[in-house]
Amino acid sequence: MPVGETAARLGVTVRTLHHWDEIGLARPAARSTAGYRLYTDDDLERLRRIVVYRELGLDLDAIRAVLDEPGGDIAAQLRVQRAQLAQRIAQLKDLDEDLERMIAAQERGILLSEDEQRSTFGPGWDTNWPAEAKDAYGGSPQWQQYAERSASRSADDWAAVTRTVSAFDEELGAALDAGVRPGDPAADALVERHREVFSQYFPLTRQMQVHLGRMYAGDPRFAAHYDAIRPGLAVWLRDAIEAGARAHGIDPDTARWE
Repeated sequence: MPVGETAARLGVTVRTLHHWDEIGLARPAARSTAGYRLYTDDDLERLRRIVVYRELGLDLDAIRAVLDEPGGDIAAQLRVQRAQLAQRIAQLKDLDEDLERMIAAQERGILLSEDEQRSTFGPGWDTNWPAEAKDAYGGSPQWQQYAERSASRSADDWAAVTRTVSAFDEELGAALDAGVRPGDPAADALVERHREVFSQYFPLTRQMQVHLGRMYAGDPRFAAHYDAIRPGLAVWLRDAIEAGARAHGIDPDTARWE
């Protein structure tokens, strides 16, 4: 049988048969007068066995050992392959779970139940906020970055984030109590610290920070949060962020979300 017909019957390529011939794994028994490969029934039987073992995942050296070593322990070779397959299956299951969490995080933001959210973020938390954020920012790179972080976070991880944010809020309140003014070195340090703390959600540039500062002061919900810590804190934080931006050559009035 010529090489093309042999390849078609076995479901492999002609190039594959050429390679197996070149490495001595499956050489045809005959050649035509023109020098073309011709495969006999015995050749086909060997090739069928090669295809079977290759589909089971054995590499070509292992297949050669199975076919050519007298008394070789084929079962042992297959057990090794099965153990490797079991390991790969476990890895694929883990990957599938990771993908499921990533999809859910892209769709929902926070992978906690409503009860877990209230327990983690406190009684003032509105469980509708993640859906609102998804509706507003779902197509943005920042939402994607936020979701990537969220996919790997447990309730304990989110609790740690919440503690960090709460502690920083108290630092802001203490600075206001101490009479720190926007533009003071201590205020600039807190602005930098704000970027660091906020970047637990997604990386925050100084220009993006300006937009957040204005939202803190202009959105009633954010303003209420900060002003509950210290009256006037929302406006103070906005002004401190804008003073820090100017110190880095950024005009707050022209800052872009980038």
